[in-house]
Amino acid sequence: MSKFIENSAALRAMETPHYNCAQSVVMPFAEAAGISIEAARRISSNFGGGMKRGSVCGAVTGGLMALGLFGLDDAETVGAYYERLNAHKSLDCAELLRENEEAGGEKKPFCDCLVLECVKLAEAILREKGRLLA
Repeated sequence: MSKFIENSAALRAMETPHYNCAQSVVMPFAEAAGISIEAARRISSNFGGGMKRGSVCGAVTGGLMALGLFGLDDAETVGAYYERLNAHKSLDCAELLRENEEAGGEKKPFCDCLVLECVKLAEAILREKGRLLA
């Protein structure tokens, strides 16, 4: 298990303070990208819960932010990120949570899995693009 996944899982396990989905994806990449963990926390604070309105999932936006921290913002890279998330019918928080609830799932474990999925995906793309070497 990578240090990024370990750090993300540790953040999600904390009850106090609570880190939202976006923060739990972005913060593990902060130092490798050359910014402070506190700056990453603040930058991503309003993206949890689908930008606090059930819109695009915070884990998904966190992954995009992680790619952006390393200068990956081109259409090909972003498109590959979305394509790899293709298993999900929707990328909106409210819709994802509704589908999970209808399937009998609990919110926190579902969100934790999605956070880790986005961390793994962002890390994989960063490694493929040569942005993470260690």
